[in-house]
Amino acid sequence: MKEKKTLKTTKIRKLMVKDLPQIIRIEEAITQAKVGQQKKTFLRDHIQKDGSVSFVAQVEGQVVGFIISEILTNSFGLEQGGWIENFGISPQYMGQGIGQTLARHLFETYRKKKIFEIYTSVRWDSVDLLSFFKSIGFDRSNFINLYKRLDLKE
Repeated sequence: MKEKKTLKTTKIRKLMVKDLPQIIRIEEAITQAKVGQQKKTFLRDHIQKDGSVSFVAQVEGQVVGFIISEILTNSFGLEQGGWIENFGISPQYMGQGIGQTLARHLFETYRKKKIFEIYTSVRWDSVDLLSFFKSIGFDRSNFINLYKRLDLKE
């Protein structure tokens, strides 16, 4: 197991297209799987999208975490709200408060935009991620995620 790095100063800034390779590296380190082209396209498109509210955390100039979010308007019966699409911290930097720092920055940005409800979706078996979101004040919402898998032929 890799030794945890000592946390220096964490800088939070807007996520940019040039950060994509580092975001992909973090995703692959977390999931232990290659990021496919579809996900790469999603990430690139999201970074450039109007309404994107996304940030990276840097330590000593290196991107070590990210939060990808957007403003949703008139979606799911909400007039306006924030939606966290994706979030990740490089494994060697987990547990050092970087995720909470990113979340605080995101929350403050939404407050300035007069958006006071933020949503996300987490797999029920992602215990670490559920614990993280609970630690920053998230709770169950009044939405239920629904799912349907389409057969090739139906």
